[in-house]
Amino acid sequence: MGVLAAVSLGLLLAALIASAALGGTIPSPFASALSIQHYFLTQSGAAKASGILTFASSVPLAIYAATASARLRQLGITAPGATIALAGGLLSASALSLSGLLQWTLSRPAVRGDVALVRALHDLAFLTGGPAHVVALGLLIAGIAVPALILGLLPRGLAWAGLVIAGLAELGTLVLIWPSVAVLLPIARFPGLVWLIVAGFRLPHRRPRRADGDRLTGAQEALA
Repeated sequence: MGVLAAVSLGLLLAALIASAALGGTIPSPFASALSIQHYFLTQSGAAKASGILTFASSVPLAIYAATASARLRQLGITAPGATIALAGGLLSASALSLSGLLQWTLSRPAVRGDVALVRALHDLAFLTGGPAHVVALGLLIAGIAVPALILGLLPRGLAWAGLVIAGLAELGTLVLIWPSVAVLLPIARFPGLVWLIVAGFRLPHRRPRRADGDRLTGAQEALA
């Protein structure tokens, strides 16, 4: 699991680096429509590279979500945490995938000549790769962190850090109301992916035995 999260983070960082190296930073969705169109008219290669790498980063994230859910169930988690992790991870990966495909579409000659269409697709690329991806990522993290904290599957500090990151991720919904809150998106996204890497390596494969097993059973009954 840790390797999957690391690959997803690496591809996402590669998308940002490739975009910056080939044509500079993609303009903010809150910039003017003409400046957004100008970027895609002049930097189609950067947009295509960013789109491909962003799309690719969604694949290991989806596999991580499925693996995390299976691992939690293997550990005997019958509470909703495992299902929340799966649903959140798949939603997050789907949103990231769509964002990458929209960026790739914006690099097409037939699309980038229409200023209104470019603005609409750029807004959708931001919404899917920003709030939608990050808010759902928070669900994935919370789905792992909550049972891990209650059942002692992860160190308490690590589990609490996951809950804090998940809370920040959920606040990303407010971007739809107050654009200035968009600063929370990268704050939640990148630490969130790093947390998934660490949690992926630290989450046990088997239930604790003996005294720890008794504590696990009692905690599960409390969750139920």
